Amino acid sequence: MRNDTFQNPVLTGFYPDPSIVRVNEDYYLAASSFAYFPGLPIFHSRDLVHWEQSGYGISRPQQLDYQNCETSLGLWAPTIRYHEGLFYIINTFVSQGREARRDNFIITAKDPAGPWSDARFIEGADGIDPSLFFDRDGRMWYTGNYISSPQSYEGHHGIYLCELDRETFQIKGERKIIWDGAKTGSRWLEAPHLYYENGYYYLIAAEGGTFKHHSVVMARCRTIDGDYEFYPGNPVLTHRHLSPEHEISVTGHADLVQTQHGEWWMVLLGVRPYRDGHFNLGRETFLVPVRWDADGWLHADNDDGLVHARERLPGLAYFHTAPAFSSDNFDSARLSLLWNSIHPCPEHYFSLTARPGFLRLCLQPQVLHEICTPAFLGRRQQHSSFQMQAAMEFTPACEAEEAGIALVQDDRFHYTATVSMEDGQPVIRAACVKNSVRTTLARQPLHRAGRLYLTVSADKAGYHFYYGYEPQQMTALVTGADPVLLSSVTNAGFTGTYLGMYASSNGQESENHADFDWFLYEGSTG
Repeated sequence: MRNDTFQNPVLTGFYPDPSIVRVNEDYYLAASSFAYFPGLPIFHSRDLVHWEQSGYGISRPQQLDYQNCETSLGLWAPTIRYHEGLFYIINTFVSQGREARRDNFIITAKDPAGPWSDARFIEGADGIDPSLFFDRDGRMWYTGNYISSPQSYEGHHGIYLCELDRETFQIKGERKIIWDGAKTGSRWLEAPHLYYENGYYYLIAAEGGTFKHHSVVMARCRTIDGDYEFYPGNPVLTHRHLSPEHEISVTGHADLVQTQHGEWWMVLLGVRPYRDGHFNLGRETFLVPVRWDADGWLHADNDDGLVHARERLPGLAYFHTAPAFSSDNFDSARLSLLWNSIHPCPEHYFSLTARPGFLRLCLQPQVLHEICTPAFLGRRQQHSSFQMQAAMEFTPACEAEEAGIALVQDDRFHYTATVSMEDGQPVIRAACVKNSVRTTLARQPLHRAGRLYLTVSADKAGYHFYYGYEPQQMTALVTGADPVLLSSVTNAGFTGTYLGMYASSNGQESENHADFDWFLYEGSTG
């Protein structure tokens, strides 16, 4: 393998809508998280290729209440920026429905690792995917998406600009449309970012929707609020003309950064399909070199203008990240950055101190197949082929109680393998939820309750579920479970598959709990 290239994506698994900023020799990146908590993961790098997570923009429930929203709602498309010693994240909060309320807010921090401030909402800032731009005179500008009213065609969106007050973060002065999508026949114009280079203000945006027609487009103007000239070669970058079976698809939603040595790079989202355009890992973060040509427009700095699985390295020194572990022995008193809950999770749902060395999940009445906050802690699936295993100790007290592992796309589409009780005896049951309908796939009696090892592996044939009384004992429960059930295409959503631990009393109150000794995850390139 050549040592002068890197492997895309640079962030594997569900890390969509990347935004990036450089502060001296340090690079910081933020990504969308939708209904998962903590929200807005933030990463740090010094070479643009090797990243380590430093924290979350939303890490306290009181910062923002997004209980009971659909999995693909919540926190959309952050932009991270830095100005005069302060980091800013501007973000869209979708609280009720995809066609309902959308509010935009700003949080700030002196350290990107946190703590970040409570959300400060911007009155009158409608639309999605806002961005901030600090001009050379220190003025603070907002660009955002709007839906034209009335719409002359489906997907008739545009981009507007307005100044924000530096202290209150509220709109000051007039709001001006700087790109009406109708002028370029654009559909679903969104994700705008402003930059100043070569005497021009450049506007980068996403166009075509977030699936197969996704793309990056651009325009420019000598003044920030003037009449923008559209790049005649738009889109700047897209894979829409390629087969949906291409190794990288759905490329778009980009942000730019210039290195301290003058190179320009683009971070953007893309997916890696495995069959008929399906993808389970969610939209991932890719990196591609770009350049400003003599015509003053931006181009991908490679042979064909595409995003490649292997790309040349940036001209930056190798960044030695801190060790990152894909597995967890639950030896710390604090939950690893690896784990997320669905919506902000109350502290009493789990404990790392009640039984040191174990993660205790307390059974809750909430269930995975409803929009709620179940007792679930999960991590992203980051490889098409993987093996995960959990060591669980659990004794159900009644037939309503269950605990085990879950593979989750959302409340409507997921798999579970859980221990429960039937006719007074412990059983293990595999189930799937498809279009909100729960079906038992397999059931096996257990010789005893207590400690059990639950295993899932995945390959081209699907997901395979096993159980055993010893770590190496793998009795098949279900093999070849259809992976398409957990595809982002199947649920028409924006998230990726989560793998994790689950406990429920199915509508009843319970004082029972399940203890997890460890959780192992090993990815494979196969």
